[in-house]
Amino acid sequence: MTLPLTVSPEVAGSLRNGEPVVALESTIITHGMPHPENIQTAEAVEAEVRAKGAVPATIAIFDGHIHVGLDGERLKWLADQKDVRKLSRADLAVALVEGATGSTTVAATMIAAHLAGIEVFATGGIGGVHRGAELSFDISADLQELAQTPVTVVASGAKAILDIPKTLEVLETLGVPVFSVGQDEIPAFWSRRSGLKSPLRQDDPAKIAEAHRMRRQLGLAGGQLVTNPIPAEEEIPAEEMTPHIERALADADAAGILAKDVTPYLLSRIGELTEGRALKANIGLVRNNARMAAQIAGKLALLKY
Repeated sequence: MTLPLTVSPEVAGSLRNGEPVVALESTIITHGMPHPENIQTAEAVEAEVRAKGAVPATIAIFDGHIHVGLDGERLKWLADQKDVRKLSRADLAVALVEGATGSTTVAATMIAAHLAGIEVFATGGIGGVHRGAELSFDISADLQELAQTPVTVVASGAKAILDIPKTLEVLETLGVPVFSVGQDEIPAFWSRRSGLKSPLRQDDPAKIAEAHRMRRQLGLAGGQLVTNPIPAEEEIPAEEMTPHIERALADADAAGILAKDVTPYLLSRIGELTEGRALKANIGLVRNNARMAAQIAGKLALLKY
């Protein structure tokens, strides 16, 4: 059976030539931001990757194929769609068989990137253990994906709406390396500080790239999580964000929001509560992560093993 994978000519050529490529998710376009900020951010993030010498590969599902690398028209079309499936490991195959239009979460983007031969992926924040998971068992598939798919993911930590301490515990149990860049503390998405010490710190993209390849040499499954703090001038400090997060969580519970609808609802509600500041910070951090991912991809391209 032919693999339902369509790689753009630019991305395919870069991969053949051993040039740096950075995978980008599409859920941030369809579910993470309102229009027109979604398409503006998608274009800006691709531009950040190019400015650092790598090729961007935004990933989405159309017409029964995984598309790796979207042109400008396809990006704009996707940003305008209202009925797009949010796809993870569990429903990726079904969406392909049914010919659905779907955007890729962190887990699905990792799967698609690995199929295409891309080793680095930039996103905003990963999913993780939801608050109250001891009752709901709501834990993102992103964590298991990091444990089994060999892609280095650059994010500003887990989304701050989650239970970050429990998320770190699960990642440790799964054997996923978690680095912080430029500080000894795990960032908390919109905020630079979480109050939690990072398991590992590595400020040099070259060393992060070497660790990625060393895991392959050792036969270790899975990828790496690089937590890259939001730039100081764009952050919202944790003490300011916490009341807004608590209010949004209470509102979601009162409204009966469940499963895949929780994160998009919370991000939207927090955007309202912060009068747009959270959205602005989200845009800043994902652009910053794209720059870091491109640097790591560039260092990977120079390695001979």
